[in-house]
Amino acid sequence: MEEANPVAQLFWGRCLIEKAAAFSFYNRGSRIRNLIHNLKYKGVTEVGFELGRIYGLSLKSSGFMDDVDLIIPVPLHPSKKRSRGFNQCDIISSGLSDVTGVPVDTDSLVRVTVSDTQTKRSRYERWTNVEGIFMVTDSENLKGQHILLIDDVITTGSTIESCTNELLKVEGVKVSVVALAFAVV
Repeated sequence: MEEANPVAQLFWGRCLIEKAAAFSFYNRGSRIRNLIHNLKYKGVTEVGFELGRIYGLSLKSSGFMDDVDLIIPVPLHPSKKRSRGFNQCDIISSGLSDVTGVPVDTDSLVRVTVSDTQTKRSRYERWTNVEGIFMVTDSENLKGQHILLIDDVITTGSTIESCTNELLKVEGVKVSVVALAFAVV
């Protein structure tokens, strides 16, 4: 029921999302927070792949994935990806794709501007920090597709909103959103 879905509610009146979900809540001391920190900051990439697989099985069995055509992970700027060595959303998406069979596209949406970390920013600062920093590079590949946008953690939704608004410029695109965790602010 959409009315009781806090992830979907976050985007009401902000951008057109078909469906939205998160695997877990993200709180200080939670297991999911520790797992995501191990993935992002300690390079334990197996965690991201396995969490993607587990979440993918859940999404598939619930019917959430039934009309999704393509998975797009939230992109990192190339310099950030080089310094970290990977994009955690790519890894999560690979796990999700592995069990659902839905292909992953890491090339059609790119981050064109470096943005500072969002972790210590207010909601408004997060929104201005990501405004206009994404670009679609291959709109022909995306035309008419129902895209599942993947993020690791959704806090204020600013990053997802920025990605979604860029993707919705492509003819016939629909966007749904999932994340491993949803941080209640």
